[in-house]
Amino acid sequence: MAETDERGVHTRRGFLRTTVTGMTMLTAAALLEACGAAPSPSAGSKASSGSAAAGTDTGKEIEVLRVSLPGSLSNLYPGQESGILNYYVAGICMEGLVGVDTTGKIVPALASGFERTSPTTYVYRLRPDARFHDGTPVTADDVLHSIAMARDAKVSPATAAYWANLKKAEKTGDAEITLTVKAADEAFAWLPSNADALWIAPKAAWERAKSGFGTPQALPVGSGPYTVTGFVPDSYVEFSRADTWHGTRPKIAKIRFEFVPDDNTRLLAWQAGKADMALNVPLAQSRQWEGASATRVVYAPDRSYAGLTFNTKTAPFDDVHVRRAVAHAVNRQAIVDKILRGHGQVATALSTPEQFGGLWTPQEAAQRLAAIPQYAYDLEKAKQELAQSKVPNGFSASLSYPNTGPHLGTAAQAFAADLAKIGITLEVKELPIEQWLAELNEFPPLSYMWYFNTTGDPGELATWFLGEANPAKYANDAIAATMAKAAAEADPAKRAGLLIEAQTTQAADLAYLPLWWGQAATAFGSAIGVRDYTSYTLLADWPQQVYAAK
Repeated sequence: MAETDERGVHTRRGFLRTTVTGMTMLTAAALLEACGAAPSPSAGSKASSGSAAAGTDTGKEIEVLRVSLPGSLSNLYPGQESGILNYYVAGICMEGLVGVDTTGKIVPALASGFERTSPTTYVYRLRPDARFHDGTPVTADDVLHSIAMARDAKVSPATAAYWANLKKAEKTGDAEITLTVKAADEAFAWLPSNADALWIAPKAAWERAKSGFGTPQALPVGSGPYTVTGFVPDSYVEFSRADTWHGTRPKIAKIRFEFVPDDNTRLLAWQAGKADMALNVPLAQSRQWEGASATRVVYAPDRSYAGLTFNTKTAPFDDVHVRRAVAHAVNRQAIVDKILRGHGQVATALSTPEQFGGLWTPQEAAQRLAAIPQYAYDLEKAKQELAQSKVPNGFSASLSYPNTGPHLGTAAQAFAADLAKIGITLEVKELPIEQWLAELNEFPPLSYMWYFNTTGDPGELATWFLGEANPAKYANDAIAATMAKAAAEADPAKRAGLLIEAQTTQAADLAYLPLWWGQAATAFGSAIGVRDYTSYTLLADWPQQVYAAK
């Protein structure tokens, strides 16, 4: 998470990875709260921007971990539905050849080891003890079939495009798989992970399910620490500890995800003690969550990007002056300060600062990204740009946002008010997450992108947004050449420089207007602790990090 064909959904990651999930139209009270008119947390609560750890680990088992989600999942296979919550849920059931740890490092999963034997060749050795939840051993044939399904646009519409660079996948030993790519690509190492685009299941399970894999009628069969025991879209999904798991036995016996799309209902359920953990707490209600008893709310960068996408082939946004007018009318700093309550930062690029880990600190990366040309909030400049456009007297447009991101709606309403001052009427619409994703696939004239990077690759979003199948229908030969160099560049510093160069060139054309890089708010009950809680934790084997706290 997307999930869009992230590197297309539209996802590359499907927004989403792209997206998260839940809320109804904002009420007047919610708008007031978003601007700061909300009660302070009670003395018994703790708001935190740091650790999710709490108390000491008792070592006791957790019979059921109840996790509250802000929206519904209709399919448990991210190849079909690639919201970020789909990734968090699917990851405890299905594995890739590799995975990611809490630091963002690529680690073995179903492959016990792997190596890059040439710039275009990757060799994976399968674990001899790996078994699927149905008891059958994991074979090379199962892996090859799962890769074939991941590349099939009908079976995996959200991820098939990610595999475009794969030349061939072949069995090169009884327990060995070799993947060969058409051209060297430093980001490919992430691809066969369940944090990116591969979820391995028995060949027989794929064949039984056909294109319905991941639905209640064809529940996913994986090799992860948990197996699906119940799934009712719009209600819940439940997992039980798998006896076939090759790793350390988790302390949680069952995990139940409750889908609660209405924010008020979710808050009341939390206050009534009906959940132990809540993902994506809405910022408009964060103070109320902070004020709940036996609750701590943790804020941390989630490597998400929020921005506007202009369809450069559709009027009136095919006119760069229109795009500039819109850009100058958006007060990004006010959005971060007032609507996000400081839980985020103004985005100056497609890449988030945290994506450059191992090379620069987030602060150092942010400084380098800030050198990319920006469009300051200035209504006079906005009017001047509009006057130079093909529609000097203004126009009307619409902008949709998912019900899972209420703050996107609040922000849109804020800049719609400023756009009205220069003659642009913007209709802001809330859509159910599934409908919103479908709309993105239609390449609307103006759209939101709320994207959650799932890998540690600084080029994850840029590769999609500046590639051929991008949501802005944007083409620039110089950028294409720069991105091709970046894909093949093995030196991290040189590659980062090329990625920033490409984004600098794009800024002049303004196909995309970055708005903010976000933080996620997660609520934990006092009896639950989580070790090593980072922006990667929920993409890793996260149940192993959860403990019963005292």
